[in-house]
Amino acid sequence: MSDTTALDAAQAGMEANPQDDVARLRFFERLADSELFLLLAEEAQGENITPELFDVADGRFVLAFDREDRLARFAERPVPYVALSGRVLSAMLAGQGIGLGLNLEVAPSSMLIPSEALAWLATTLQHAPEEVQQRLAEFLPPVGLPDDLLKALDTKLATAVGLAEAAFLVGTKTEKGGSGHMLGFVGAVDGAQSALAKAASEALTFSGIEAGAMDVGFFGPHDPATAALARVGLKFDLPQPAKHVVERVTPGSDPDKPPILK
Repeated sequence: MSDTTALDAAQAGMEANPQDDVARLRFFERLADSELFLLLAEEAQGENITPELFDVADGRFVLAFDREDRLARFAERPVPYVALSGRVLSAMLAGQGIGLGLNLEVAPSSMLIPSEALAWLATTLQHAPEEVQQRLAEFLPPVGLPDDLLKALDTKLATAVGLAEAAFLVGTKTEKGGSGHMLGFVGAVDGAQSALAKAASEALTFSGIEAGAMDVGFFGPHDPATAALARVGLKFDLPQPAKHVVERVTPGSDPDKPPILK
């Protein structure tokens, strides 16, 4: 296991460029997408959890870590905890005046995140893309898109394990002559469309593109439009879940492993 996590890298980038809004946005995106281990005051009771609260000069904070071993090193004893994503934790704490102590004392990304920042993150993550209908006349190679957006899409789609086969970023032209860009998902599983659309919207938001817009479309593997997407588009391969193959061996078929007689 690498000692450097995605949050470590994003926090280092933010610290190295304190005036860079994109670096700061990238950190908050990684925080939202990361699994965090939240220190609890007592064992969880079903759906009910009671985080351990710490009062310091800067306010009241809960503590969370992006790896279980980091939580263990901090606590130095068995402690109750729960795993949840940063987006869930920010929504849970929003409006309560409680900040987040992240990886305190055990990682390069050790920091206190104030409650106002968590409230901003929770509000930003609530934004959902609008659904519109329009007829496209042509797909074109994507041009003029910032590298920050392409990197954000690549990172975000890497978290969408098994939700679709692939995605293609293309330029578009409508029947009325309008132009734009679209991220076309191919082979999305049933029920995953809204999650994929929101992931694309968040990539745009956290890439720092102030006046950007990007449509999202969904296509079957054998749709006529899919071939056009593959021909001119920039492809993003989405990770697929590992397939577990159970190999059944007939007793006695392996000469090095004769059957056992009982």
